[in-house]
Amino acid sequence: MKTIGRLGKNTQAALCLVAALVCLTLSDSIIKWLSPVLPLHQITLFRSIIAILLLLAFVSFGGGLRLLRTRRPLLHFTRGLTLVLANMFFFLALAAMPLAETVTLFYTAPLFICILSQPVLGEKVGRSRWFVIAMGMIGVIIMLRPGTELFRVISLLPVCAALCYAAMTMMTRKLGLHDTAGALTFYIQLSFIVVSSLVGLAIGDGRLDHYDSTALSFLLRAWVWPDTTQLQLLIVCGSIMSIGGYLISQAYRIGEASAVAPFEYASLPFALVVGYYLWGDWPDWSAFIGTGLIISSGLLVLYLENRAQLKTQRHVQIDY
Repeated sequence: MKTIGRLGKNTQAALCLVAALVCLTLSDSIIKWLSPVLPLHQITLFRSIIAILLLLAFVSFGGGLRLLRTRRPLLHFTRGLTLVLANMFFFLALAAMPLAETVTLFYTAPLFICILSQPVLGEKVGRSRWFVIAMGMIGVIIMLRPGTELFRVISLLPVCAALCYAAMTMMTRKLGLHDTAGALTFYIQLSFIVVSSLVGLAIGDGRLDHYDSTALSFLLRAWVWPDTTQLQLLIVCGSIMSIGGYLISQAYRIGEASAVAPFEYASLPFALVVGYYLWGDWPDWSAFIGTGLIISSGLLVLYLENRAQLKTQRHVQIDY
């Protein structure tokens, strides 16, 4: 614990984000596994109910429900709605596309975050950070292989998800100056519960499910009671998503968005492995090159952040 305490805030945020992405990739895999049989918003409702119950238990032991108080409930729910949209776009793509391809296209999010962090948050985005972001994006482009069948209309869904996600991180940074990570996570899950319940009441009977599309069927399919195995998977999904949601809120609460964003790439190698293990989607050599560039960009930004922190500490010591 002492070692973690000595790390800079951006480094701590990066570690939180990487751990969160491992949890969220596992959660995404479970949702993709359930997508042929259960509708999206039913999965989201079950997952969020489990997640919010776990969060309430955690908060009760960690300081009480007072940690969930906020003076900005409207901004919290606006943030929640942007993440609901991001999830909807992402999971609709995930139902019809391989896990690794969906995740790869979603990695336009760090670029959006870096672009927005300067005008919205007033954070300085230096040349070093732009360089590593560009390096990561080159890796994404290599994996996309422009001109192949990956560029379909449905491929725009993860990009829309990325834009919504970037907007959400901007609000996380603003709210995190005053509210706890527990509060940030709580209102996100509450937003999911409210929206999923309303969608279930509106179209949960499946009357609109008459399109010949995997993605639309996942959105419009009739709600059914899950069997024992599906219920167990939903419980696991909600549990690990709760942990991941807390960690990702903590990451963007304590770290600079433009410094933390490159570590969004960290889940890509994990997604490749899970995609192969569960669905046999094994990438070719160009995907491996792209993954190497993406991982390298994350490691490089960590090095640059630590070096900048050491320089700051030396200047403080000299001033004293």
